[in-house]
Amino acid sequence: MAANKLGRKVLNKFHSPSRSKDAHQGIQKRQARVTVKYDRKELQKRLDVEKWIDGSLEELYRGKEHEMPDEVDIDDLLDLESDDERTRKLQSLLRSCSNNTEDFIRDLVLKLKGLQKQTLLKGNGLEEQGRMSRDIEHS
Repeated sequence: MAANKLGRKVLNKFHSPSRSKDAHQGIQKRQARVTVKYDRKELQKRLDVEKWIDGSLEELYRGKEHEMPDEVDIDDLLDLESDDERTRKLQSLLRSCSNNTEDFIRDLVLKLKGLQKQTLLKGNGLEEQGRMSRDIEHS
């Protein structure tokens, strides 16, 4: 009987609510570390632009969603050399839209100024900071 009670204590210890709570907090901390790896301010700017694009496209293509482009790739637009090239690329991408797209294109080209490509965002995170701090320590 004593062994039976001991077995319950051990089982309860591993399945206690506080143990689950600790595991949940550990997951949250890991997710926070991943977010910190990248420059949060730049990620937020990019996310805001992506949300704006989605909302604007929904308005432009209201009732004709099947004609909406699958994607407006921000990195593809940032790869282009000039605003004129970006404008032409967007005009080509939105040619099926029956609504006026001039304001959307103009606003998007303006919003792209100052945004970084996704690959650059990854390079500006903690990995970069870690390398910099190691370089400082060794000098």
